[in-house]
Amino acid sequence: MAKKYDRYLKKSVAADLKTRMVFVEGPRQVGKTTFALSFLSAPSEKHPAYLNWDDVHARPPLMRGELPPNQPVIILDEIHKYARWRNLIKGFYDTKKSETAFIITGSARLDHYSKGGDSLHGRYHGYRLHPFSLAEMGGATSTNGLDHLLKFGGFPEPCLRGEERFWRRWQRERTHRVIYDDIKDLERVKELSLLELLAEELPRRVGSPLSVKNLKEALDVAHETADRWIRIFERLYICFRIPPHGAPRVRAVKKEQKLYLWDWSAAPEGGARFENLVACQLLKYCHFIEDTEGFRMELRFLRDTDRREIDFLVLKEGRPLLAVECKSGEKAPNPALFYFKERINIPRLYQVHTGTRDYEKAGVRVLPFPAFCKEESMP
Repeated sequence: MAKKYDRYLKKSVAADLKTRMVFVEGPRQVGKTTFALSFLSAPSEKHPAYLNWDDVHARPPLMRGELPPNQPVIILDEIHKYARWRNLIKGFYDTKKSETAFIITGSARLDHYSKGGDSLHGRYHGYRLHPFSLAEMGGATSTNGLDHLLKFGGFPEPCLRGEERFWRRWQRERTHRVIYDDIKDLERVKELSLLELLAEELPRRVGSPLSVKNLKEALDVAHETADRWIRIFERLYICFRIPPHGAPRVRAVKKEQKLYLWDWSAAPEGGARFENLVACQLLKYCHFIEDTEGFRMELRFLRDTDRREIDFLVLKEGRPLLAVECKSGEKAPNPALFYFKERINIPRLYQVHTGTRDYEKAGVRVLPFPAFCKEESMP
């Protein structure tokens, strides 16, 4: 497979850099540094404009308020690990904005790690960088492309290498680095070895309502501890949860949340992994619309007290936009699609699958997942 791709956020970030700082956050090893370096004249981590807080040699000048001179773009990587990072970059931006553009990258939710006081409101635009998708790799109509993504995931290194041995080793090393580097730097957690057990436990719960009670029993920890650890994993882009949609004309469940992984290739093979990939694609779509256009987007699911369910519902400004049911094979439409269609005004209803059949039945479109991505212009 090709080794170089322009990421889907490139044009939007380039436009925003003319008037604001740009924050780019996302999972570890999703390609944030490579993406940021693409805005330099000579993309390289040795470029003087690239400053990584994890590099001990870069820290002293930054803490003294010193930046490399004559650089039109400066990249500050992982600087959120410094407790007063917001005040620091506010000072840089306020004194250098007429001559320098700033890209701030981090492998955690930067809005959470906002220690240090002064607000940066009005000084930056934020983006969430996601793994590769079919469209981004030029395979929006490719079944082979879907098979490749299901097998190796969308993180650049294993995806582009396409080797099972490398993929297995990469997964183990990435999990270890997130727990023993990122969490250790950012959170007060003593039982790091138990977090490894949590990371091993989560793939078995993909696509199901997450019971913190069952999880705390599996780990033998307090309920509050298990819940806190899940929230830490969410802040560090290991997993995400989606809530149910409480439609007024449906006896919907209201408290259960379904769990998915940012690296869908870690989910069990088959239906669970395909559902996780679809969840990631829809979340990427929601984040893209929010980050580039400013609309409020939500990813939810539909389930009522009689256990009728649709896997995903996308909301735009609080209103249903489209619903998606996942099937790993070419099966008849889920009856729940027709049930909820009669009770909720959902403009577009889909059932996506990994096969080739494409047809419509009573307002429900059944089609291959690559065709769905193309039809809905998924990023």
